[in-house]
Amino acid sequence: MSDAADRDVVVVGGGPAGCAAAVFAARDGLDVAVFDRGRSSLARCAHLENYPGFPAGIDVGTLADLMRAQAERAGCAVVVDLVESVERSEADGERSGVDTDGREAEGFVVTPQEGAPVTARRVIAATRYDGEYLRGLGDDDAMFEVHDHAGETHEHFDREYADRDGTTPVDGLYVASPSDADRQAITAAGRGARVGKRVVADARVDDGWWPAAAERVDWVRRDAELDDEWADRDRWAEWFDAEHADGPVDPDSERFARVREAAVDAARSAYVDADEEEARAAAGHRALAAHLDPEAVVDAHGTDALLDAMDDEAVATYAAGDGPNAGPVEEGTR
Repeated sequence: MSDAADRDVVVVGGGPAGCAAAVFAARDGLDVAVFDRGRSSLARCAHLENYPGFPAGIDVGTLADLMRAQAERAGCAVVVDLVESVERSEADGERSGVDTDGREAEGFVVTPQEGAPVTARRVIAATRYDGEYLRGLGDDDAMFEVHDHAGETHEHFDREYADRDGTTPVDGLYVASPSDADRQAITAAGRGARVGKRVVADARVDDGWWPAAAERVDWVRRDAELDDEWADRDRWAEWFDAEHADGPVDPDSERFARVREAAVDAARSAYVDADEEEARAAAGHRALAAHLDPEAVVDAHGTDALLDAMDDEAVATYAAGDGPNAGPVEEGTR
């Protein structure tokens, strides 16, 4: 990130699309802030029953909390504020940085309703409200569509303004807002993830990568899948050289060597050993459990199973009334 910008990326909106885009961007090391005032369309749902991973559905409050917690765990700063405007930072002769070709890179000033303005190299619009905060960034006639309703003329943000990967005619502005085809929470999250991946690729290109090398898959894999050949770092470097031998960058250049080093580091870091896999699974369970109603946990597992999982000393302390949350143990639970 340039020293002249507060953030690499600002995401406007913390619903499924915004959080997905933010997580993908932050997991690649970009400095991301999410502005969320709780006005996602998701909040209008009574209960979400078609989001994979929740057999009996999930209430939208819990899902929103989980998405925010995931964004924060990925490294995002979540700001509870409403964005009023996004403007070019060059208004006062300032720029947000210089790219690898020596060209000044335009950025944005994001002004919220209550907090101080924030500068960013890139902005992802991920809200379903009218998009007025984007006026003046580009061609308003292209960005907004006009239609008649009940004898009156109305103007709304055109949700088809962006390409499928979120890119727009405005350099550095991406749109992850659900289009008419992405109105379900799960498809909105998919769109956000796609936009987040595009932002990561573009940030890498700005750092000297070329498009074919900048694309990546975000996953965690078992290192047991690596045979002796692929356990060797040099084998990864050989693969990269072969993959990009006919690319736009001279394989003997310093730039090629730098990108190869970073790409191999990223690929190898995706593999974890069995202990790390188990630790991450346990952390995932704990993070999920923190958002569950305790009574629901008791109903799902039964008192005996929970007591058996607890430390005997902690149970004894609780039963004796000596702990901070001590209380009587109900009959039949001893």
